Amino acid sequence: MLSLVDTLDTLAIMGNSTEFKNAVQIVIDNLVFKSNTVQVFEVTIRMLGALLSAHLIITDPEQPFGNMSIPGYDNELLTLANDLGTRLLPAFENTKTGIPYPRVNLENGVPVDCVNTTCTSGAGTLVLEFAVLSRLLGDPIYESYARRAVRNLWQLKSNVTGLLGSVLNIQTGEWTGEMSGLGAGHDSFYEYLLKSYILFGEVEDLEMFNEAYETIKFHLRRGRLKCNNGSGYPPLYVNVHMKTGDTVNNWIDSLQAAWPGIQVLNGDIEEAICSHALFYFIWKKYGFLPERYNWNLRVPEVMFYPLRPELIESTYFLYQATKNPFYLHVGKEILQNINTYAKAECGYCTVHDVNTKELEDRMESFFLSETCKYLYLLFDEDNHLNKHASKYVFTTEGHVFPIDKRFRVKPWEEDTETEEKETETVTKVMSVVNVADNSTFNCDTIPNDRKHFLPLRSPYFEQLQSAIGID
Repeated sequence: MLSLVDTLDTLAIMGNSTEFKNAVQIVIDNLVFKSNTVQVFEVTIRMLGALLSAHLIITDPEQPFGNMSIPGYDNELLTLANDLGTRLLPAFENTKTGIPYPRVNLENGVPVDCVNTTCTSGAGTLVLEFAVLSRLLGDPIYESYARRAVRNLWQLKSNVTGLLGSVLNIQTGEWTGEMSGLGAGHDSFYEYLLKSYILFGEVEDLEMFNEAYETIKFHLRRGRLKCNNGSGYPPLYVNVHMKTGDTVNNWIDSLQAAWPGIQVLNGDIEEAICSHALFYFIWKKYGFLPERYNWNLRVPEVMFYPLRPELIESTYFLYQATKNPFYLHVGKEILQNINTYAKAECGYCTVHDVNTKELEDRMESFFLSETCKYLYLLFDEDNHLNKHASKYVFTTEGHVFPIDKRFRVKPWEEDTETEEKETETVTKVMSVVNVADNSTFNCDTIPNDRKHFLPLRSPYFEQLQSAIGID
């Protein structure tokens, strides 16, 4: 059922009311959580987030995506989400740090042979889904567990650099993986600090994100000082040692391609333009984005591309921010390559080798949940999400949650005044959309000469092409 559940809100956003209702009914009639051992992070972002998003779409009184309401709907998807959330809670118990086990059995709790190590993003990317569940149910337990994990992770950052490592022991709090970067193991942790503030208005989240963002730019960023000015190498965010800030290897991975989207949401448009351009040129050279790329040797180190959404996600957000048609061309190129090389009779295939275009018989659920969704939204300019972007936030799996007063308060607390103040603040944070025309709270207007020309000035565009090895 995973792919079907993960795709529910994609059907709604595309306006396919008939298939959305059919799919929801199939889920209601058939979804049962069995004795499966799952990754807490993956089942949270794919299954729990999808159930909550679809529930919110069904129960939205305005029905902005078309008529997605279901006669006789009795909150069944929310009930399933509650059931699943409860089955995940054992992962947070019996850990000395409050940081969850990476895996849990949906019937029997934490497996006896479960490892005591987890990655930063796996443990710290649960707040959006868990807190939405808590606030819909009026039960603080889910949000409390997720927030405790984030706070305790934050306390374990290096007291020298302020950076977090990649893997830690959940019993001792010791880092067993001391690499710090923006790709696998880290990416969505930073994303959720910012998005949690946007959705819930918790100032603590924004403070952590701002500190992390400045620390990242200081220790991980290499190259010239400005994206579109000055001389020097193209900007690049590298992997470093968490305690020293020294470069530890010469590769970046495909998950880091989501970082420009986070920079857009933070209003750092110029930096996002450069961050995105690097990954776009890697895609352009190979036709896809290899899982790992050696920027020193200018070759892929891990060859496969499992239809990941991160580059198209950043392309979508940059187009929304700048309205520069360059990003439509990027999206068209991505779409054409996927259709040309990865399309199969009953779906789309993982590209086993970006050099040979050899395929694997595997299609991850995030292809339908994210990759297709962001491609569709990039070109559907009249879509409700594009016209009212400041009213929604995307989860790391591409599910949509409305920025709603219901999520500005904790039902188990009474503080209306705080709710109103935080709602006003969060609206300003979200106004980074379309900075091609308007200077806003958090970022500067894009210069007029860059609205329709290359977002990266021609000399830097050519420099980056040469650095990747494109003739």
